[in-house]
Formats: sequence, structure tokens, C-alpha cells
Amino acid sequence: MLSVLVLSLFVQVLPAEALTAYNDDQKLVLQAWRLVNQAYLDENFNNQDWWKVRETFVKKPLDSRQDAYQTIDEMLKTLDEPFTRLLRPEQYSNLQISTNGELSGVGLQISADPDSKQLEVVTPLEGSPAQKAGISAGDKILKIDGIDAQQLTLDEAAAKMRGQSGTTISLTIAPGKEGQAIRTFQLIRDHIQLSPVVSALDQDSANIPVGYIRLSQFSANATEEIKKSIQDLNQQGAKAYVLDLRNNPGGLLQSGIDIARLFLNEGVVVHTVNRQGISESYSANGTALTDAPIALLVNHGTASASEILAGALQDNGRAVLVGEKTYGKALIQSLFELSDGADKVGLAVSVAKYQTPNHRDIHKIGIQPDIKIENQEAITPSSSPNDKQYETAVKVLTNLSTLAHAG
Repeated sequence: MLSVLVLSLFVQVLPAEALTAYNDDQKLVLQAWRLVNQAYLDENFNNQDWWKVRETFVKKPLDSRQDAYQTIDEMLKTLDEPFTRLLRPEQYSNLQISTNGELSGVGLQISADPDSKQLEVVTPLEGSPAQKAGISAGDKILKIDGIDAQQLTLDEAAAKMRGQSGTTISLTIAPGKEGQAIRTFQLIRDHIQLSPVVSALDQDSANIPVGYIRLSQFSANATEEIKKSIQDLNQQGAKAYVLDLRNNPGGLLQSGIDIARLFLNEGVVVHTVNRQGISESYSANGTALTDAPIALLVNHGTASASEILAGALQDNGRAVLVGEKTYGKALIQSLFELSDGADKVGLAVSVAKYQTPNHRDIHKIGIQPDIKIENQEAITPSSSPNDKQYETAVKVLTNLSTLAHAG
């Protein structure tokens, strides 16, 4: 089970507060407060006195570790920014597993509507129990083991769907397509190897052989898998590429930069800006594996690190973007580890924002495609002859190849 991942820069262990006046639960709240105080992107902390916030929440009566977690949640909510959040032990462990490329669960990427809190399937993972059961992108999750899904946060829902291989979970699903009945699925969790890349050579849809690469997540193994796919497709004779980032929620910042460098020999990949307003740029380094034309498929589920890659290729004139406007997340989180005895607790803190090479701030705005084609699911070209976004991308590549040949 995957939720939308933060752009994780590093993991830092924060030592416990050496304050004997506080109990362990209060010290955990203080650690979280200190970390946000030191690293959070907005020095004004959503226009509030962060020291007064400290006094308010550290004085709350805490009778258990769960009380401490709830207090930290409430404190972070005052920032009115959903990407800075506490990751409880199971959530933190699952996040580490997923970014490392494997997990145990049902294999769904999900999102939550910010207004209605309705949980929706972004995409099922290839070969997962959810995909095999027929759950599709756009389906709504109504209940998880009988619990109203709208009463759960995104992280809580993700944690419930993960679990030991062989255990069973019940999901009540409202299909995204009209006219289909609500169904309850009994799914058996399984170990899922998170291969984030699917690739194939398409010689049937165009006058040129097109290398199709779909990237589902920017995990730790994504760069090497993309690199291998490009090399294999080059050997098979690919003359152009379709890179599919539809419904890719993002992942690791460095993975997004490194993958951009596989397609760019020169030019800026991304600019980052920290809380002091200091900008840092990451550029291509001459390691591109292909100079063939590229069409990039994007939609509303293309987010975060996916938008870094899309912005880099679009602004550098390296790719034509086809599909729908992207999600619009341009905040970078660092992942910190809090001291909590035997348990490991994570804190994701927004520490910077990013801009595309042309200094576009796409946060809450998204990236507009060069060619707009609405309402398509993220499907491989071999699975459906009716993927209009993919068909359009192939036509674009054919035209580019014809123009290049004529020149």
C-alpha cells in the first residue's frame, strides 16, 4: 500500500531533549516542535507565534504515547500545510520500505480529496492483489475493514492496508465508472516487489520504433531501472521515447534529478529555495543515454518529483508534454527520525520549495501540457487500443522524426 511520498532528502536522528522537568511524552512533543522551529520553510509559521504554540501544546496533559502523537498532529495542523506531518512507527516503517522498493500489502496508491476527505485510488500496482481483484484508478474507497474511510487520514488508511503477507483485509469500493455497483473485496495481503518501471518497444503504432517507459514512483531503485530500460530499448532499435508519468505521485528528490540527467546532457534540472531564500540549482552533467525525441505523458496524478522531471524536460525543450495539467506540489520535505525508545517515529518537514529551470513556481498550479488530452487512465499501450494520450504522443514523435529526417 503506497500513499503519496515526500521528497526525502535525508534522515536525521534528533537527540532527546535534556529537560528533566518534562516526562517522555512531553519531550517527544518538544522534539517535534524544535525540529519544525529549526527547519520549516516558512519562518513565520503560518503567521503565528511558534513559541506560544510550544507553550500551548507542551502543557497539555499527556497520559500515553498516543496522546503525544495526537498532540503533535494538532500542533502541526496549525501550520495549515498537509505535507509537514508525523509518521507513527508503522507509517514510518512502511514509508522506509516503500522508498526502498518493496512492501507487504494490497498494492494501492491512494489520494484524498482535501475537501470531502474521500479516498480515491490513484493506481493499483502491477501484479498486486488489488490489481488482480479488478480495483482500478479512479475507484473510491468507502470502507476499510468496515471502518468509514472518510474518518481516516491518508496515512492511517495506508497503514491499515499494509500488513503481514497472508493476512486478509476487506475493502468496500465504489467504482469510478458510472453504472457499476459498490463491491466489497476480501484481499489477501502479499509481498510486493516495487519495480517502478515498465518498458516495451512499440513497433506497431508508428512509422518508427517507439520505446515506451512507464515510471510509477521515484523510489531508490528507479534511476537504475530507468537506465536499464533505456539501454535495452536502444539496443532494440528505439528511435523515439514515450515516458509515462501519469498517476506517478513522486518520491525521492535525488531520484527525480538523476532520471532527468539520463535524458538531458546540459541545462538546469531544478532550482530549490530554502527558508532563507537561498537558491541552489541542479544541472545536467553530460550523462544522457539518448538524444532521441521524447513525449511525456502527464495527468492530474503526476505530482512532486514527477513534476520536477516534467518541468526539466519541458523547459529545456527536451520533451513534448501530452495529457492533462499536473497536480501542483512544489514543496520539498526532509524526513527526520525522532527519539521514541524502541519505536522509530518519523517527522516529515517541508524545508524548501522548488522551481522549474525557467523559475516557474508550480505549487498549487501544476504544469500545463503542450498538448491537452483529457480523462485518460495510466495504462500501457499494449493493454488498450484506446489510449488517446498515448496515441497522440506517438503521432507527435512521428511528426518530429519526419521533420528531423527532412531537415
